Amino acid sequence: MTRLDDKLARIVAGRYRPSDFIIADAKDGDMGPSISIASLGPHRAADGSWTRKRTRAEFLDQIRAIVRQDILDVMLVSASNVETLSREGLFRDSAVKPAIRANDTTDIWVGRGCRYNERPSQPFRSADLARVRPYTDLGLYAVTFNHDIDADVASLAAFADFRKDAAANDFTYFLEVFNPNVETGIAPDLLPHYVNDCIARCLAGLVAADRPRFLKMPYNGPKALEELAGYDPSGLIVGVLGGGAGTTRDTFELLAQAEKYGARVALFGRKINQAEAPLSIVALMREVSSHNLTPDAAVRAYHADLQRQGIKATRPLDDDNQITEAVLKQAAA
Repeated sequence: MTRLDDKLARIVAGRYRPSDFIIADAKDGDMGPSISIASLGPHRAADGSWTRKRTRAEFLDQIRAIVRQDILDVMLVSASNVETLSREGLFRDSAVKPAIRANDTTDIWVGRGCRYNERPSQPFRSADLARVRPYTDLGLYAVTFNHDIDADVASLAAFADFRKDAAANDFTYFLEVFNPNVETGIAPDLLPHYVNDCIARCLAGLVAADRPRFLKMPYNGPKALEELAGYDPSGLIVGVLGGGAGTTRDTFELLAQAEKYGARVALFGRKINQAEAPLSIVALMREVSSHNLTPDAAVRAYHADLQRQGIKATRPLDDDNQITEAVLKQAAA
């Protein structure tokens, strides 16, 4: 049993407490939705400055450090990286659950110079579950609904095939549902509810053994999150994804708002990976989700920690303590 198992059991049983909030590090940028090589994040000097991106070896060192910190609940990586890290024993005695990105649909093919993601998402899967199974039994499966009957039917058919493969390999998954990656013709105020309806409908036909352990999706504001989180609290655990790097205040604000309005999971990638001090960000994320610090106080604590470590902050404190993401501004107003 990992921390993830313990927390999910309490959440499903209706015994959630803020310390049960699940935090994952999405270190799967080499498969998307970030630019694959650039997604490894900046290689920082001791003072926080950087002139190049990390190599894969340096990226793996960052993963090792965060797993050994033993604060996060899930470490999401590519199949190639879980193999490398598992063979060296990183997860053997760890309470951190390894997971892999189990599919890589075309809307997350964001290589330099390409435009694949400008067309409706098409299903595709690189990872072989039978090959991955010796290292983990948990993966992330992603679906994007675009109000396009042909594209959406293809995505759902591929999802059905994945579930059969998962059952055959004793493999579990959590489900990522992105907002549409192309214009849908749906009014902006209705779009979050369209996504909610698609999620509910695509899961309604699944028996318990085939359902995701939890959900990962964009934070579309309090109203949409409360609607979905309240729809089936014991059967559908809702989580939010981190999106862009933003300010440090954006990181902590998203975490606080998501927990307040019913999310029980957060999977942050760039918000951790591009931080000046990733270990400090992770430690303070736990303090915010547990209601020990407000987002404002966490930003101040983060900058104080940077100063103690001799790391130059990317932004001055006052600038870094600003909410810049539109959906977060609306709820904070």
